[in-house]
Amino acid sequence: MTDTQNLLENRPPSLATHFLQRVEATPDKEAYRYPVPPASGTGPDEWRPLTWRESADRVFAIAAGLIDLGIRPEERVALASSTRVEWILADLGVLCAGAATTTVYPTTNADETSFILSDSGSRVLIAEDAAQLAKVRAQREELPELAHVVVIQADDAVPAADDPEGWVLSLTELEKRGAALLERQPDAVRERMDALRSDQLATLIYTSGTTGRPKGVRLAHDSWSYMAIVIGNQDGLLFPDDVQYLWLPLAHVFGKVLTAGQIYVGHTTAVDGRVDKIIDNLPVVRPTYMCAVPRIFEKVYNGVAQRAREGGAAQYKIFQWAAEVARDYARVSQDNFRRTGTASVPFGLRAQHAVADKLVYGKLREAFGGRLRAAVSGSAALAPDIGYFFAGAGINILEGYGLTESSAASFLNPADYRTGTVGKAFPGLEVRFAEDGEVLLRGPGIMQGYHGLPELTSQVLESDGWFHTGDIGELSPDGYLRITDRKKDLIKTSGGKYVAPAEVEGQFKAVCPFVSNILVHGADRNYCTALIALDEPTIMKWAGDHGLGGKTYAEVVDTDEVRELIGGHVQRLNDGLQRWQTIKKFRLLPRDLDVEHGELTPSLKLKRPVVEREYKDLIEDMYAGAREV
Repeated sequence: MTDTQNLLENRPPSLATHFLQRVEATPDKEAYRYPVPPASGTGPDEWRPLTWRESADRVFAIAAGLIDLGIRPEERVALASSTRVEWILADLGVLCAGAATTTVYPTTNADETSFILSDSGSRVLIAEDAAQLAKVRAQREELPELAHVVVIQADDAVPAADDPEGWVLSLTELEKRGAALLERQPDAVRERMDALRSDQLATLIYTSGTTGRPKGVRLAHDSWSYMAIVIGNQDGLLFPDDVQYLWLPLAHVFGKVLTAGQIYVGHTTAVDGRVDKIIDNLPVVRPTYMCAVPRIFEKVYNGVAQRAREGGAAQYKIFQWAAEVARDYARVSQDNFRRTGTASVPFGLRAQHAVADKLVYGKLREAFGGRLRAAVSGSAALAPDIGYFFAGAGINILEGYGLTESSAASFLNPADYRTGTVGKAFPGLEVRFAEDGEVLLRGPGIMQGYHGLPELTSQVLESDGWFHTGDIGELSPDGYLRITDRKKDLIKTSGGKYVAPAEVEGQFKAVCPFVSNILVHGADRNYCTALIALDEPTIMKWAGDHGLGGKTYAEVVDTDEVRELIGGHVQRLNDGLQRWQTIKKFRLLPRDLDVEHGELTPSLKLKRPVVEREYKDLIEDMYAGAREV
């Protein structure tokens, strides 16, 4: 029996227990690091540390405060906040109190926030600020079960004249109530923790629906305990002296699971969810690993390409050469390692790589803080050419795979990673494939079901525990999984050919430095088309350099010059595709796709039905006059 198998067979019932064990093992080690803006309002943030002991003091105070408010085991406490250290402390406080966390994105509108709170039966809402408080205050009459709102930013915890007494309080006040309870009943929290069962509800995460209301995914305490062990014991992934930079939304399962492995291993996590601060924070935090969605790596790649272009034709040519060297280097080294166990490359390619490293790759690594050993990409597919570029540049991007329904992580590339795959299954996870290639999973990370929706649950979760992912994939002989597409997103043209749109979209992102989002369409049509949204800063800089300055973004993308520019990249894409996959026509969108308009999920996944519905006229125009067969 391996050490990991032994640990899994004897795992604690809850992540709360893992947390307590971590505090007892390394009480004075730095657990979290968080930014505090300067008092003057100008200048850099001050990053302050929080040890495991200090974290536990606050977690226990929050847990006791919730108990004092009358929260019972498995009752729901909702969290509506951006990513910040208080989110993690509050979530752990909920778990230690034996309650269950309902996650709410801070960008969720008042109507959907009200639905989630009502559907989950949440008794308390921990809200970030006045804006989150205002959403539920406006809907208070429709939320009779919501007994209290706890506001993280104390200055924003201002009760209104018509609020029930004690309905609004600050997080500071909650912690004071908890501290007072612990003086009276020192074992109040420990008793709740001792009573935790592995099958007890720990988290309700509402998935972003492409149509209709979101569904609440029920995840048990055991799921997070399991995740802590399998992530913490992944070979070569995490080490006690690591520094993680955590910016992903914690309301999303990908962000949430990152707290589990960290608690198990005991390394430091720097927490700041402000996306506009990522570039500034990386050189200060200097992380050794971080996680992101593919769009972030695409933006970094496009940004590097754009800066090279701004440096003139010679500098851009050097970048293009270096990018190809990086890809070749990564492909050859990975192929050789797979065949021989040694990541060797020919002398000529190694020499070119050394030159490119001095000219390009070294600067790229410095932008990430200079210590980044690995980055994990998840939530959507990363274009292989983007992955090979970063791998060749010395930044290893380990793709993983999972869903909200599987507690985020089911597969992850090991240290000997393979670009274009999502790695190997975690220990304890069973995998099989349906006749149509759909990936089916069974194991401790799989959800209990959709909250209050038994019929929908039965559609994806079999009685013997097998979960239907909805993804099509294939497994290599040595266990590496490659996801080819979403089952429901596969396109079958009217000519009977199948096209995986995500694969084509990923290839286009690798050849076109101006693209932000692309949707390939072609179901029941006789050819494929594409809706393309461009990255505004990149295309506007190009426009200014090519006599189109002074125009708006919408005006720029409507010019013949830009259509010709993007058309050239579409042709480059088509040159590498099968005939039935090629993009015959495309249209440039008047603005980028975004979360606010409902076209992207908060984790930046494309909502195909929403986009196709919104731009139906553009799609129909591309098929106008075409003979359907």
